[in-house]
Amino acid sequence: MNIRGISYLVDEMALEDIQRGLTIIAEDLQCNAVMLICRDTTQLILAARFALDIGLNVYLRPDATDRTQSWMLANLAEVAEAAETLRRHHPDRVTLLVGSEFSHTVPGVVPGPKSFARLWLIIRYRRVLRRRIDRRLHKLLTRTVAVARHRFHGPITYSAAAWENPDWSAFDLVAVSLYRAARNHSTYGDRLHALAHDHGKPMVVSEFGCGAFTAADQRGAGSFQIVDWFANPARIRGDHPRDESVQARYLTELIDLYNAEGIHGYFVFTFTMPDFVHRADPQFDLDKAGFAVMAALEDGTYRPKQAFRAIADRHNGAT
Repeated sequence: MNIRGISYLVDEMALEDIQRGLTIIAEDLQCNAVMLICRDTTQLILAARFALDIGLNVYLRPDATDRTQSWMLANLAEVAEAAETLRRHHPDRVTLLVGSEFSHTVPGVVPGPKSFARLWLIIRYRRVLRRRIDRRLHKLLTRTVAVARHRFHGPITYSAAAWENPDWSAFDLVAVSLYRAARNHSTYGDRLHALAHDHGKPMVVSEFGCGAFTAADQRGAGSFQIVDWFANPARIRGDHPRDESVQARYLTELIDLYNAEGIHGYFVFTFTMPDFVHRADPQFDLDKAGFAVMAALEDGTYRPKQAFRAIADRHNGAT
C-alpha cells in the first residue's frame, strides 16, 4: 500500500482554514496523500502547494460539475499547466485527474439539465443507457487526455464511477469510486481484485464511504438519500438513528481489504462537508447522512468523528 489518502473539497474556503485542515490530515489523520477537489484553479493550486510543502502527495481533481464540456476542457488545460509547475518542483508527488464521473457530472453524456437529475436517470435506467455512456464517455476522455498530456508530464488518471468502463490504457493509474453496499456486498471483493490486476496498472480507490447512522453501510454511496432536500430547511426522512460506529467500521473494514489485496492506494470520501451540519435534533442532523470524517458544527467549527479516530489508528499502525 503506497497511498493512504482522503479527499478534501476546498471550494470557497479561506486559505488559512484549508491549511489547518491539511495539517490535520497529515499529522493527526496520518495520511500521506490528499485528493484536492476544487472548481477554482487558483484555490486548487494554492492548496496543493501547501500540501506538498508539509509532505503530502497530491492528487489534483478539478471540479467541472454542471459546466459545459468546453468549459471543462479549458479549465483542465489551465490546471494541467499549473500542475506541471508543481510537478517540476516536487517530482513523483503530483498526480492529475482529468475529472470524475463524467457520465453524470458533465452534460452531454446522458440527458438531463443537472448532475443530480442525470445521476437519478443513470440509477434508474443504467442498462438502457450503458452503450450510450460507454460511447460518449470514451470520446470525452480521449479529448481530456490529449489536453492534459500536452501540458502535464506526470501521472494522469480519471475517477470513474462504478458503472463506467473507461479505456484504462490511456491512463497511468486505474481509479474508481468503489462504494460497498447491500446490492454489491457479495461481489465487491471480486470487482476490487479485477480492477487491481486485470489492467496491468496501479489501482487506487478514488472514493469510498458511507453515512453515520444505523444501516448506512447497507446504503454506501446512497447514504445521502435519507435527506429530503426539497424541504425547507432540509431534513432527515424517516427514523435513522445516528451511529458513528457504523461509518468507522465500514471504512476500516475496506481499508483492511485494500491492504490485503495490495492495491496502490485509496482516498476516503471525505474530510469535511460543510453543508451537512451536525445538529442535536435528529430530524435536522444532516451530518449523519454525509460522508465526512469531521462533523460540521453549527458554530462553524468541526469535530473528529469515530471514523476519524479509527482511520488514524489504522494509519498509525501502517507507518
